[in-house]
Amino acid sequence: MQETKKRVAAYCRVSTDNEDQANSFESQQRYFRRYIEHNPEWELYAIFADEGISGTNTKKRKEFNRMIERAKSGDFDLIVTKEISRFARNTLDSIFYTRDLKKHGVGVIFLNDNINTLDGDAELRLAIMSSIAQEESRKTSERVKWGQKRRMEQGVVFGRSMLGYDVKNGKMTINEEGARIVRLIFHKFVDEGKGTHVIARELREEGIEPMRVKEWQNTVILRVIRNEKYCGDLVQKKTYTPDFLSHEKKYNRGQEEFVIIKDHHEPIISRELFDKANRILDAKSLSQKGRAKHSNRYPFSGKIKCGRCGASYVARYKTRKDGSRYKAWRCYEAANHGRPHIDKAGNHAGCSGESIRNEDAVYLLYLVCRKLKINRRKVVDNLTKTIDAVMQTDLTGISANVLSEKIEETRIKRTSLIDLYTSGDIDKSEFTALRARYDEDIIKLKSTMKSVEQQQTMIFKQQELMADIKNAIDELINGIRYEDEYYTQILDTMVINDKNHIDVYLRMLPHKWSFTAAKSITGAENR
Repeated sequence: MQETKKRVAAYCRVSTDNEDQANSFESQQRYFRRYIEHNPEWELYAIFADEGISGTNTKKRKEFNRMIERAKSGDFDLIVTKEISRFARNTLDSIFYTRDLKKHGVGVIFLNDNINTLDGDAELRLAIMSSIAQEESRKTSERVKWGQKRRMEQGVVFGRSMLGYDVKNGKMTINEEGARIVRLIFHKFVDEGKGTHVIARELREEGIEPMRVKEWQNTVILRVIRNEKYCGDLVQKKTYTPDFLSHEKKYNRGQEEFVIIKDHHEPIISRELFDKANRILDAKSLSQKGRAKHSNRYPFSGKIKCGRCGASYVARYKTRKDGSRYKAWRCYEAANHGRPHIDKAGNHAGCSGESIRNEDAVYLLYLVCRKLKINRRKVVDNLTKTIDAVMQTDLTGISANVLSEKIEETRIKRTSLIDLYTSGDIDKSEFTALRARYDEDIIKLKSTMKSVEQQQTMIFKQQELMADIKNAIDELINGIRYEDEYYTQILDTMVINDKNHIDVYLRMLPHKWSFTAAKSITGAENR
């Protein structure tokens, strides 16, 4: 009876850098086919090949992963590959996959390394050879990074084409069609004073096609205004690869040195215009300093809803005739797509939801708070007692005088170390260790004393501070002060149906408060 032949698969990686890639793949197929046919106990199952993918990880190697799945399904018995560096340059991957395959009865033969994972000492030799391959990969990565940085310093551009510029063979040339859009964006932002949301909406309405993005959004406009390439400068290494094994890129926030070249290429806009636009952005960012992004940027974000389309309201700043500015809320659909209309795709877009001034929204919450049936005096007393108890707590239990004495005692001990060392009572290592310990003790004692002094200063001002806190709590509870940060804590949802129909819902309360005319809210009623 004829013995069953072993089904053997072969694995190789083909580099896309090879000009004759197809022939390279064919030559590898011939090599493995002949090698397998030379063994009468084997028969070729299939050849798996990944094209132009690094061997330092296996996440994106589709054919490799398909081969592993087939092997674990029992489709073949053995894998043949030229060397460990073609299979995996990651030591952990090499051992993990060969162990996993061995559990399923599948071995791996590395021809050039003379390793068969079914042999007894294979794993030890595999670990050694894999480590060597991994180290070689690290060195290669370092050499590539060094070479890239040198080329960047010479002005070679690493990156792809962008709005306004074509990048080819490491050089940037102006694309006039895109450059026209860039100039238009800066003109709208600086000369016409339009915001990024408005500019994005106008570009959409004008039918101007964006580049590399699906739709014009305010974030796209922001990136254009912030991009130094448009005034002729080049900044590279904005991202870096911290791990040569994973190849995952991260934003460079100072971990590596940037490569900056001023006046590198022909600008699309003047440096003066670029600087002016960015000063405007910086001023707007400064006005929002300390605020979180998105839903936390404004206290009412996500809580004011449009009663017509259901979208959330977004904050916008408007200018009065006298030049003063005020904050208002507007339906997102209306802000981004204008009045209701049919867009080019035949879909309904826009909304007729009306805006509401922030001061009116706050005033509505003030009226609601006035109508809440709560024991305001009891709330004020409880809060005041709690805060007073916290402020009177002695956080250290020790006085500044005692700490000062301890610091002086430690300093004396530290000074005496020199005498002990010169007299031979302690050696050099003991002297160094004790001096370091005394230095650390002095730093800790000084830090504690500083905290005690700050606490004592606070206690001295406690009576005056408690009076201010009590007044503030009393005003908030009774609705005297209008603070949107306070009201947002109790607001669940405010629905703007129109200026004459506004509904307010509070958190953890079943009632709905309906108001007529936000600007003359004297007829509010609770129902």
